Amino acid sequence: MIIDVNLYQKIREMYTVHQMSQRAIARELKISRNTVRKYCKGDNVPWERKEYSREPDVLTPDVMDFIRQCIKEDEAEGIKKQRHTARRIYHRLVEEKGFKGGESTVRLAVQQLKDEMPKAFIPLQFDPGEAAQVDWGEATVYLDNKKVSINLFCMRLCYSCDIFVMAFYRQNEESFLEGNVKAFEHFGGVPHKLIFDNARVAVKEGFGTHAKPQARYQALSAHYAFKMEFCNPSKGNEKGLVENLVGWVRRNILVPVPRVKDIDELNQILMTNCLKYRSHQIRGHEQTVGQMYEIDKSLLYSLPKYVFDSSKSISVSVDEYSTVRFDRNNYSVPVKYVGKNVSIKAYGNILTIFYRGQEIAKHNRSYGSNKTTYKLEHYIDLLERKPRAVFNAKPVKDHVKQELLEWGQTLPGGAKDMVKVLRLCVDYGSDKLLEIKKQIPAGVTPTVDLIRSYLIKHSIPEKSTQKIIDTVNVEEVDLSIYDRQYGVAQ
Repeated sequence: MIIDVNLYQKIREMYTVHQMSQRAIARELKISRNTVRKYCKGDNVPWERKEYSREPDVLTPDVMDFIRQCIKEDEAEGIKKQRHTARRIYHRLVEEKGFKGGESTVRLAVQQLKDEMPKAFIPLQFDPGEAAQVDWGEATVYLDNKKVSINLFCMRLCYSCDIFVMAFYRQNEESFLEGNVKAFEHFGGVPHKLIFDNARVAVKEGFGTHAKPQARYQALSAHYAFKMEFCNPSKGNEKGLVENLVGWVRRNILVPVPRVKDIDELNQILMTNCLKYRSHQIRGHEQTVGQMYEIDKSLLYSLPKYVFDSSKSISVSVDEYSTVRFDRNNYSVPVKYVGKNVSIKAYGNILTIFYRGQEIAKHNRSYGSNKTTYKLEHYIDLLERKPRAVFNAKPVKDHVKQELLEWGQTLPGGAKDMVKVLRLCVDYGSDKLLEIKKQIPAGVTPTVDLIRSYLIKHSIPEKSTQKIIDTVNVEEVDLSIYDRQYGVAQ
């Protein structure tokens, strides 16, 4: 019987103060003698409950050993998505051990065994220059007013906790390799080993100590002379420093959500904050991150003279539309290269195109399928030869504001004048020409020469800062030397 505190108080008072017998207390309070016997001496209190702990008869030592073995096998394999569930253990017990109990009994036993095995981690300490941890994270930002998800490549030195963070569009191999190279340059040296997880960009097969690295990651390791070390699956604690960094960046740098023009501007913000972090002092450390970094840096491996090329490179032919195709997307080049073979170097965020070793075009890299990225300046020469196509040309519509196109249709020379205006757009930008449009009086018919005059006027400073000298000193010349030279009579 469970009693309340008031009844418990009466039992204790009657037994202790009034020294009544258990039988008399039971009769007076109209409760059982067993209840009085349980509470009268204060051996038990009504507000504490003892958990029910009777172990079902079906959970024999053999059954419990089988459940423990299943859990240990999961830990040893380290495969997160292929682990024993309580239901799977129950079915195995029925099939392999002839288990007669219920699934709920097994489920409770599994939970209790897991609770008995708490996760405990050993504190780690690294020497200067010894190691760095690498990880990826995701975040949301606004690029050119579009809400997009970007990927953060993070590296952190284990001794000083100095940080490097760079944003990429994707977590692909070329982004991963570029992130490593840029991090080494930021730190001014190479850690002796890099600790990373088993992501496909770095690991071809296996995991942990059995991992086989991808060929290009192995080449990066060979070139920069660092040792590769891979974590066991689901063991984020093995690179806890950098995992904490991912969260720190999201909370401290990317709140409020950044609104930037492009990913380059975002990376400038990230780099500014990485450098600023060196003035931070971590709790428990006697020096700032920057002071400890200087010690770290002195023991890093030196950077090799040759910078590892992290790009994915291919050779392609320029098609009749003056574009090249890479990874399911097209990119423009100047029209004079139509039909020629060019080389593409694709990095994480940019794509550069070369002809005979000379750079001829650079674009922000596109992801997705069947997108074409044009640059207006690549088609100006062709439009000057074929001006009638100017108002329907895709490179023009992609890069020139509709307001400027409508204004161009009012020019006396029509399409030819519009092409000349586009040439000015390449040199000065569309926004500058729209400013000129607003300054020309409404009753004045715009011409290309008039637009040029406004541009020239705005390119000359209003006031010259150079001091003008308004006096000239002229020295007197003795002309008699000419008479003597040519024998003229005096």
